[in-house]
Amino acid sequence: MAVPSDHDIIMALGEDLPVGIWVARAPGGEEVYANRTFRQILGVGTQQAEVGGYSVPYGIFTRHGERYPEQQLPFVRALQERQVVISDDITIHRPDGTRVDVRAFARPVNEPITHVIVAFFDITREVEAERARAESDHRLQRAQRLEAVGTLAGGIAHDFNNLIFGIKLIAAELATTESDPKRKSAFALIDDITERSATLTRSLLGFARLGKHRAMPVSLDHVVAAMTELLRRALGGVSLEFELFADNGGVVLGDQSQLEQVVMNLVLNARDAVASSGRVVVRTRTVTLDAAPPRATGMAGEGRHVVLEVADDGPGIPDSIRDRVFEPYFTTKNQGSERGTGLGLATVLGIVETHGGSCEVDEGLDGRGTTLRVYLPIANARPMVPATRGHAPVQRGTGMVLVVDDDPIVRRALALAMSSIGYHVAEAQSGTDAVEIYREHKSELRVVLLDMVMPTMNGRATYLALREIDPDVRVILMSGYTLNEEVQEILDLGVKAFVSKPYSIETLARALAQVLEA
Repeated sequence: MAVPSDHDIIMALGEDLPVGIWVARAPGGEEVYANRTFRQILGVGTQQAEVGGYSVPYGIFTRHGERYPEQQLPFVRALQERQVVISDDITIHRPDGTRVDVRAFARPVNEPITHVIVAFFDITREVEAERARAESDHRLQRAQRLEAVGTLAGGIAHDFNNLIFGIKLIAAELATTESDPKRKSAFALIDDITERSATLTRSLLGFARLGKHRAMPVSLDHVVAAMTELLRRALGGVSLEFELFADNGGVVLGDQSQLEQVVMNLVLNARDAVASSGRVVVRTRTVTLDAAPPRATGMAGEGRHVVLEVADDGPGIPDSIRDRVFEPYFTTKNQGSERGTGLGLATVLGIVETHGGSCEVDEGLDGRGTTLRVYLPIANARPMVPATRGHAPVQRGTGMVLVVDDDPIVRRALALAMSSIGYHVAEAQSGTDAVEIYREHKSELRVVLLDMVMPTMNGRATYLALREIDPDVRVILMSGYTLNEEVQEILDLGVKAFVSKPYSIETLARALAQVLEA
């Protein structure tokens, strides 16, 4: 057996190096040598290529998917700069469709330069990890911005609830003594307006993630179908089409008013995109996901989902801002009277995420425009028919109720309302005052109506202090926020009932009767 020469050993080692080695003559760039690892990385063998013609045969691209500039390739730079150069922004597009991220070191040889040696390192895992970190940082920053705006929105919703709550109760109390049909009709209209205002605050809470949506089986097809006339009026001269093909009507577990807000915001966004003319299509369908949609933002995972799509044939959303469309206060409408608030799509995402879903941006109609897509988990239940508002008489009662709320409008409105149905009322403007009043008048007080959010001593702390005085204290918790985890925690401590502002006098009367009869 012949003993291999030093040259043979060196060549064999070169072939098996874990680094791709490529050697070319200077200045023409004709390939002299390429080892096995180089061929594996690039997915091609020897190419008859020269300076100015490397990127096509070798599949050399930038990280952004553009052809790599020939004058910036490592071989050319090493000749020009006459020193070792490094390029770590190269992506190889192999003939089989796979891609490899590489870092290249190019070194000129001899003086004058006769050859250039280029070493290629596969850094695909490193680049993917970097992308994952960047995406994680982006999501964190976005979450922090949403949290800040959500806190503001939640505070506004809470205070607004208190205001419309006062209006609702006072109008209801006045209506009970009114005999003039026209004035009774006016009071009923005020009540309807406060109900619609409450829907708005629930949408704000949906954006803020502070309110738990009122979950019930809802058919998304029925939600959209019931809004068709309203949507057509909102779009004016824009062509609006509906393709509602979700299985069994697309039943999801959700809050109908919030889902209506999602549909309306998406359609209005499409209307703004196509201006005064164009085409908008609203679609529903059912899909089965094997995993979370890779380009979507939100909570959707594997399983069956109802998809809501609103597509338009407008100018589309540039790739440079596509990742920002769901950010609060981000808007492309920056001029004139039509200037946008930047909260429409942020509200959509907030509501969709509270429903366990995701949002996605895609290409629109006829290869242009935009499609905004929502995924919502399908519910294996029959849609519920909302109950109609009844006309049963208000339940009256007797005894003294302690109203604890830091807002004087709420306290006075509740005092008037409860007085009209037979109760006497004591008022406390803070948790501390409530504890002192209850300590002195425990035997006279039948129920405590306690606000959850108050400065210094909140609802939870106040309830625990009252329970120290009387373990059997009867408390009804109320809040401008809807039922959420914090409210549920207080209920689990022993609070007898919960009412969400703005509630009607009928709701309050039922809650009082329920607690007193228990």
